[in-house]
Amino acid sequence: MGSTAARTYLAFHHNAKLYKLSAVVSAITPFPALEEANKLLFKKGTDNDFAIVTNQTIFHPQGGGQPSDEGVMTMGDVSVFRVSMVRMDAVKDGQVLHFGRFDSSSSSIFQLGDTVEQSIDVEKRLLYSRLHTAGHVLGAAVRHLLEKEIPGFDELKASHFPDSAACEFQGSIEGTWKEPIQQKVDEYIDRAMPVEVDFWDEEDFRKNGLERLIPDQSLAPPGEKFRVVKIVGAEVYPCGGTHVDTTDLCGKTAVKKISRTKGTSRVSYAVN
Repeated sequence: MGSTAARTYLAFHHNAKLYKLSAVVSAITPFPALEEANKLLFKKGTDNDFAIVTNQTIFHPQGGGQPSDEGVMTMGDVSVFRVSMVRMDAVKDGQVLHFGRFDSSSSSIFQLGDTVEQSIDVEKRLLYSRLHTAGHVLGAAVRHLLEKEIPGFDELKASHFPDSAACEFQGSIEGTWKEPIQQKVDEYIDRAMPVEVDFWDEEDFRKNGLERLIPDQSLAPPGEKFRVVKIVGAEVYPCGGTHVDTTDLCGKTAVKKISRTKGTSRVSYAVN
């Protein structure tokens, strides 16, 4: 079993439309043998589960407000491993843990060095991508309308989960802004603005007047640039998530509610 694993290459960072991929198993660990910090990442883990690391992956790990991809890894007709949760390893830097279990029909489990075929649940991936882009659209709309209206305005964190999608902002946003925000969101989505992925260093942020967005250097692998997602004509965000190609592909995006607590505001949303 054990591990020879280095950082996992995040194939979805470079091509979010890759729904199948061949990968090589670099670690396989029974759930009970995992470090405590990694067991906590998969609360539903049992003695029948494993954590598998591969040299590259199309599975987006839960993080950055986006849910984990789900799917399967197969080796011919011999072994089927159902991936139910994917997380970044809490102990080993840059490794992606695929949690799940082998089908009872599997005649053997994977071994180190095996080549396996990864395939993700495409329907869920597309929903998560729509929600993530819609969250950026909402953030851009609120910034456009309120950056100069609200003292100390800033964008904080966001959740792009289907049942709890929301963006949080510094400053108090009154409920009267709900309709103008909805109109701006509709405008950005109707314009079918291109959504582009790029890789920037600190100098690129400065050249674009976006010093406020420079991420912590520890978030990029050594020697690599930061991944950014640009909604062309609106905003740029440092982001590791998956997105649709143009804003209209988010579909109808509804601003649901604005709530306020202790100087911050939360604007919740949904895609149909």
